[in-house]
Formats: sequence, C-alpha cells, structure tokens
Amino acid sequence: MTRPLLILRPQPGADATAKRAAAMGLEAIVAPLFRIIPRDWILPDASFDALLVTSANAARAIDSRVDRALPVYAVGAPTRAALLDAGFTDVAAGESDVTEIVKQAAAEGMKSLLHLAGEDRTAFEPAELRIETRVIYAAEPCDPPPAFAEALERGAVALLHSARAARRFRALAETGHRIAAISPAVLAAAGTGWTATAVAARPTDEALLAVAAQLCQG
Repeated sequence: MTRPLLILRPQPGADATAKRAAAMGLEAIVAPLFRIIPRDWILPDASFDALLVTSANAARAIDSRVDRALPVYAVGAPTRAALLDAGFTDVAAGESDVTEIVKQAAAEGMKSLLHLAGEDRTAFEPAELRIETRVIYAAEPCDPPPAFAEALERGAVALLHSARAARRFRALAETGHRIAAISPAVLAAAGTGWTATAVAARPTDEALLAVAAQLCQG
C-alpha cells in the first residue's frame, strides 16, 4: 500500500511541495490550514546594515519601499530563491536556523538588521546586533477543504512544516495518523499518540519529503 501525502502548508508553498512530491512519484493532496495575509507596516526611520528574512512568505511580502540593493541574510534556500525572485541580488542563506544566520551576519561585520517577519515567528539570540522587527504578513487559520478528511480516511501521511501547523493538525485530526515533521521542535509540538512519526534530517522541504516517502509505504 502506498499512502498519499497530506500537504498542510499555505499557498504558494503547498503547490511547490506538491510538485516536488509528484516528481518523486508520490500522490499529494493539498489542504492548507492557513492562508497568507499581508500586514500594514511602517518602515523604520533608522538605517540598517542589512535585512533579515526568515521565510519565503516574508520575502514575497516585501514591498517596493525596501531597497533591493540592501544585503539580505536569509534562512533556507526557498527564502533565498524568493528574495532573488523579488529583485534582491546580495543574499546570504543559511540552512540551519535564524540564530546561526544572525551569528554569520555579526561575524561579517554587520551591526544592525531589519527583520522582516511573519506574525508567528521563532525567538532567537540577537548576537549583540541591533535588530528591529517589522511584521509584514500573517498566516491566518482557514477551514480545511473536504480533501483534508478524505486524505485522512485514506491513511495519508501529514507533512508538518511548522510548530503552529503541528498544533492545529492535532486539534483538527486528533491522533492515530502518520506524520512527518520538518524538525524535532515541530514533532514535539505535535505531541504524542501518532501511529508513526519521522523527522527530516535537515529543515528543508526536500528532506521532509524524503522521510515522508518512507512513511507512505505500508
């Protein structure tokens, strides 16, 4: 038996994951639990050495007020790709987490960062940098489509890209399903009581799909 994958992340990331899954020969069922909503925000008066962007959703939400010539420190290859698509040219990306990329910025002589972020974000150590945060988008809960329940009835493996998605999936689906989490922290947010679990070797979509594919068998 090959189980389908249940993709819960917001669009357009959900379709990107579904495309990668299809390339692996997996059936993907897209049922986002959140939608991305831009937020009004005010550009700080103070100048900054660089930007800090921690998600592709934030990268896509950056408007024309932000100088595309600014250097940017990004978390993850998808965030870097979204920044390049948005017109930024000087983008450094780390694959681990925001704490590490902030340390990299400090090591490279940066003194101040403007963090363009989502409403729901991970706390981190500032590495003695001056960091000012602006919330430029929110991931708001939305009702899952009928495909959500249908996928669970078919024994689908749920992909959990964030701790918030993990908690919401548990509230909607309860337990007794197979889940694949993008990090140990996300798996912990999902709690216990699952039929089978797996954690990605790295916090990337590709690594998550690799471990999920194993859960899809049997």
